[in-house]
Amino acid sequence: MARNRSLIPSSPAEVWRLLSDGHRYGEWVTGTQQILAVDPHWPDVGARLKVRVGAGPLTLDDTCVVRICEPRRRLQLEAKAGPFGAARIAMKLTPWGEHTLFTLDWHPLRGPGTRMHGLPVDYVVRVRNGMMLTKLARAAVREHTAAV
Repeated sequence: MARNRSLIPSSPAEVWRLLSDGHRYGEWVTGTQQILAVDPHWPDVGARLKVRVGAGPLTLDDTCVVRICEPRRRLQLEAKAGPFGAARIAMKLTPWGEHTLFTLDWHPLRGPGTRMHGLPVDYVVRVRNGMMLTKLARAAVREHTAAV
């Protein structure tokens, strides 16, 4: 499992607004090239988000399904990436004064990722997820600043 934490200088409500808008995932999810479809009831349990991910010409269409949704507190997704299997992505928002302690856990569920799970893969995923949290924090701060 790869776990990242970040203190985001925005409230959980402000961070949740970003998470609950599937059309904005490309702003902060590293590797997203295009949002293909967002269920209108996103992020309710069972809702789907279809994205194209990749680097350069190497792309893959991915589907994220909401497994747990507790508004302003917790969102858990199952990301299915074709032949690469699936992963659980758990996001937790903890109030920290006026800010948000954001925890992101990634764990392979099925496919080759379960066999490659360990220090080298977890390190790469942790770096990628760290970049995502930096982007999420920047977007949340922009939202916070615009609201003030």
